[in-house]
Amino acid sequence: MLNPLLRRLARPGKLRKVLVERATEPLHVNFAAMLVALFGGFRSRAEFDLVLRPQYAFPILRAADLALEWGYSKLTILEFGVASGAGLLNICRIAELVRKETGVEFRVVGFDTGTGMPPPVDYRDLPEIYQESDFPMDVARLKAGLPKNCELILGPIAETLPAFLEGVAADAPIGFASIDVDYYSSAKAALDVFRDAPEKYLPVLPLYLDDVGDITVNPWVGEALAVNEFNVENRLRKISPWTMLRARRICKNAKWIDHIFAMHILDHRIRTPGGRKGAQRVIDNEFIGLSYAKKSRAA
Repeated sequence: MLNPLLRRLARPGKLRKVLVERATEPLHVNFAAMLVALFGGFRSRAEFDLVLRPQYAFPILRAADLALEWGYSKLTILEFGVASGAGLLNICRIAELVRKETGVEFRVVGFDTGTGMPPPVDYRDLPEIYQESDFPMDVARLKAGLPKNCELILGPIAETLPAFLEGVAADAPIGFASIDVDYYSSAKAALDVFRDAPEKYLPVLPLYLDDVGDITVNPWVGEALAVNEFNVENRLRKISPWTMLRARRICKNAKWIDHIFAMHILDHRIRTPGGRKGAQRVIDNEFIGLSYAKKSRAA
């Protein structure tokens, strides 16, 4: 039986996508990636996009690093739009690998109707791409495969979100969310998860937006419209692209990089004057003591 990676590559278009993204990287990068694949640990493999679904591996690992920097040992991570559950199970697997790497514990929560997509509201929901009942779920089969730290919340997001938010604890804040609900109307409902008390979130957290890259997608429809409206409606909560992420990645041709955004909780206590607690930061001056610096003083 094929393992998950080979099964994924067997899907139409997936092998071509991998070849376009990986084969166009510099030769030395691909050579280094082969060595990392053979001998590297999880963090190194994530850096070289060698983890299945790197669009989850990067943000979950980054969220854990940020959590430790800011004094958290637990995080809640979310997926909106579960469908068959392949992504949710992959998030659970990556979360376990990140836990072993960092020590951060994860609560994983998936949101879905459980019955496929609802009817589109209007043109903003991209009815030329999606329709009612797309992406149904085998609920019983998926629930049977979920680990203990993962829960599945079924029903319309607008109806299930308030009860979920009541249970988010300040010592296990939301640290990452994947928005993969396709519709504008569903994305708008999902982004309401970021309207609660600031202590329920990391001060800044990675956000994966799946549906922002099709030819019919534009700022007036789909997830892009939902994000723009969220930014207008929330003065101290803002969504922006993850600045300079492509420049910081070893493998720079991956499509997923353009899907990573940052949710900024600008009213979080850590982002207020005096909120940061830590040792004094000092910048070394490597030029002190050099011969030309001594000559300059003598002159």
